[in-house]
Amino acid sequence: MSKAFIEIEGLRKHFDLGNHRILKAVNDISFSIQKGETLGLVGESGCGKSTAGRTIIRLYEPTAGSVSIDGTDITKLSKSKFKAYRSQMQMVFQDPYASLNPRMTILDIVGEALDIHGLAGSKSERKRKVEELLEMVGLNAEHASRYPHEFSGGQRQRIGITRALAVNPQFMICDEPISALDVSIQAQIINLLIELQKKMGLTYLFIAHDLSMVKYMSDRVAVMYLGKIVEMARSEDLYSNPQHPYTRALLSAIPVPDPDVEENKERIVLKGDLPSPVSPPSGCPFRTRCPLATEKCAAEVPAFRETRPNHFASCHYA
Repeated sequence: MSKAFIEIEGLRKHFDLGNHRILKAVNDISFSIQKGETLGLVGESGCGKSTAGRTIIRLYEPTAGSVSIDGTDITKLSKSKFKAYRSQMQMVFQDPYASLNPRMTILDIVGEALDIHGLAGSKSERKRKVEELLEMVGLNAEHASRYPHEFSGGQRQRIGITRALAVNPQFMICDEPISALDVSIQAQIINLLIELQKKMGLTYLFIAHDLSMVKYMSDRVAVMYLGKIVEMARSEDLYSNPQHPYTRALLSAIPVPDPDVEENKERIVLKGDLPSPVSPPSGCPFRTRCPLATEKCAAEVPAFRETRPNHFASCHYA
C-alpha cells in the first residue's frame, strides 16, 4: 500500500481543569487515511471524536503526538508556515445555524476564505468564484446576495460545505455534518459529499454517531470510546463481524427495516454511563460497562492488535 496521505500518531488532547485534574479528551490515538479515502470515526457523545477532529486540524493545539499531511508534520510548524497547509485542511461543522455569521451575505461568508488565502484578484473574480461554488453544491448563483436566515438547514449546510471548498482543500473533516438536519435532508447532504469526493479527489474524516450513515459513507471505520480508538476495520468487515464488545453494542442499536428481524434480533444494552475522562477506569476503559469484563480487564490495558486481516481491536477476548 502506498504511503498514507494523512498520518495520525499518538495524538493526545488533554485539558487542565485545575486542582491537578486533567481531562483526557483524546488519549493516544493513531490512524492513517489514504488519499481519496473516507474514514468514519464513530462513538457516543463525549467519547472525544469531535475534539480529535478539531485537534487534527489545529483548532486545538495537541498535547502530544503528530499529524502529518502528505509527509509533513503540521504540529511542528509555526503559525505562519502552517497557513500554507491550512487551506489543504478544512472542516464542515455540525450546526449549520451557528457556523455562519448572520450579519454577512453568503458572498462575503464564502468570499472571506478566498480573501484570506489570496485566491481572488478582484471583486468580480471573487463573485464569480463564489457563484460557481454555490452551483457546485446545488444552490443558485443568485443566492450569493442573501443572508443565512433566508435558508433552510440543509441549504445552510451546503453553504458551509461551499465555504470549506472555496480554498481547494485536499482533506476535509466532516464533524457530524447531518446530525442537526431533518432525516429527509440527511441523505441529500451525504450524496453531495460523495459526489464532491469523486469530482475533486477529496479525502474525508467523517465524524458521526449514526452508524448506519457511516456505513454508507465510509471505506473504513474507527470506533472511539473514552478518548481511545477501540476498533478499526474496513466498513463491511466491521459491520458484519465486529470484534469489540462496544462496537457490537453500538451496532445492535441500529434499527432494521424488516419488523420480523427487528423484533427477534439481540439488543445489547450497556450498563451504566460513559465514565469521566477526568478519572477513567484502570485497565480497559470499557470494562465498567462490558458484559465480558474479568479481573484481567481491570489489571491490564488491552493492546490494540490485529485480530483478523486488516481488522484491529483493543480487547483481551477479541
